[in-house]
Amino acid sequence: MTTVAETPRASTPWRYWVVSAVAVLWNGYGGYDYYMSKTAGDAYYRQMGMDDAQVAYMNTAPDWVTAVWALGVWGAVLGTILLIVRSRFAVHAFVASLVGLLGSLAYGYLLSDGAELMGQQGLIMNLVILAGCLFFIGYSWLMAKRGVLR
Repeated sequence: MTTVAETPRASTPWRYWVVSAVAVLWNGYGGYDYYMSKTAGDAYYRQMGMDDAQVAYMNTAPDWVTAVWALGVWGAVLGTILLIVRSRFAVHAFVASLVGLLGSLAYGYLLSDGAELMGQQGLIMNLVILAGCLFFIGYSWLMAKRGVLR
């Protein structure tokens, strides 16, 4: 009879659960924002303080931009769920989220006048989102390397 040796699993540090809770709040808000943008549209954009030109920009984005935006948002939400269940695939989901974000940024800063329309506030927001995305990739990778994620 053959026995299967189990790989020792690292204990879960308390900080892991704090980061997971932050991920739920952070990426959960991203999911809420995407959902509201798609269901409430102009009313939601105006509630967020956008002017007519910004609302028009959001409404005229090509379908591929919506697709990469969805990949970014829902990849992060999936990454968060996988982080909570301690799956090593959280790393992959967060990387997919980064790919989506980079696609959105390429459109906004290289292929359209989004940077001009959204101004400094839009730039700051995008830099904060990028930092959050990179943090969750790095943290989930580190936890996978340490054996916390299985």
